Amino acid sequence: MKRKEHFLNHTENQKQQASLEYPQPQPEAGTAEKALIKGRGIWQRDFTLVLIGQIISLFGNAILRFALPLYLLRETGSAALFGAVNACSFLPLMVFALLGGVVADRVNKRNIMVCLDFITAGLILGFYLLHNLVPLVPLMIVCLMVLYGISGAYQPAVQASIPALLRPAQITQGNAAVNMVGTLSGLLGPVVGGVLFGLWGIVPILIISIVCFFSSAVLEIFIRIPYQKRQDQQGIGAIVRGDIKESWQYIHREKPVFLSVVVVVALFNMVLSAAMIIGIPVMVVNILAMSDAALGLTQGTLGLGGLAGGLLGGILGDRLKLSHGYLLLAICSLTAAIMGLALLPGLPRLGAYLVITLMALVTMAAATLFTIEMFSVVQKQTPPHLIGKIMAFILAVANCASPLGQALYGLLFDACQGFPWAVLLGAALVALVISIYSKQVFSRLEQEQQ
Repeated sequence: MKRKEHFLNHTENQKQQASLEYPQPQPEAGTAEKALIKGRGIWQRDFTLVLIGQIISLFGNAILRFALPLYLLRETGSAALFGAVNACSFLPLMVFALLGGVVADRVNKRNIMVCLDFITAGLILGFYLLHNLVPLVPLMIVCLMVLYGISGAYQPAVQASIPALLRPAQITQGNAAVNMVGTLSGLLGPVVGGVLFGLWGIVPILIISIVCFFSSAVLEIFIRIPYQKRQDQQGIGAIVRGDIKESWQYIHREKPVFLSVVVVVALFNMVLSAAMIIGIPVMVVNILAMSDAALGLTQGTLGLGGLAGGLLGGILGDRLKLSHGYLLLAICSLTAAIMGLALLPGLPRLGAYLVITLMALVTMAAATLFTIEMFSVVQKQTPPHLIGKIMAFILAVANCASPLGQALYGLLFDACQGFPWAVLLGAALVALVISIYSKQVFSRLEQEQQ
């Protein structure tokens, strides 16, 4: 109890010291936003610009993340190599998500988004210049690792900007809007990417991605996000260690239920999300021998499902209850089982493809609803000066097991070529057990909010 009081006093002293030492936001960066928010709901100028920038940037990201792994799978035909490269690309996501959370609480969030979009445009330009000159696999690993690392550093800035631009009652709708534009880009990116890749290969996709990231960076220059500059005397290493320690202390002492939630999500990602990331391209391209456009349509359907989930989340708002989150995870488990059954011998190839595509839509809709509610509950229970770090911690830990799952599923699909349905049925069963266990965890988190 004394440790808890000491931490609360320490946190309160930090906030009081920050209010004395750090300059306050300029009036035009505070009152103007509040007036706009009050008059227009979430559709005030700066939050709208954030959403538009997300649409452009995430479309470039979606078309790229679709095309690069497909390029590798088409060139090598190996599910194991496909899974290993995807696993490697996810590792920087965790590290840079933590770093991004620290930076998001100390640097102007707009500047983070602008700089990372410019860097991504330069990265893809480098891949374009080198893809015919160096071996494909190491180039692909390096490019995807940097791309996912940038994404990990980028998302905490976006998540931390939501509470900075919106009122507490609008946070759920804001998260729904961010998820919706992300999934809209995820819908269009693979569809366009599948058609372009099937017709002309990887080059036009690289060019479109460069244009998207550059345009998004230019647009984001005009966003105004309230910001208080912090005069830190420590080096960056000490700052990172101190901020991560502060986040861990808050979770460990004040919100241990956050850790329980993150562990559940991490296990679910390892068992089911990894199965979808690796399984859908392998099922459509290798097992069912469908076209690039068909894979693009299936991946686009994932985006359509996310869009439906985002729309529903925005409509429901605070009526969403995280205590029912286990049902959404159970739905995802059921859809994976149906995908596995569609691969049983004797079923028509087109029929199996349609079933897999439909289940992808349902899976993403349920997963998006769950993500919206989980992020909203965490943001509402986190002090403003810790939001960026806490969100980064959650994103990093929740995704930490996914690379292991992706590498494992790549091996399993290669080893079970005669009965791939068994891989998905096994994943669905384990995921269902996790979803049932999660009921008590989500109920506890929601009770703390009340």
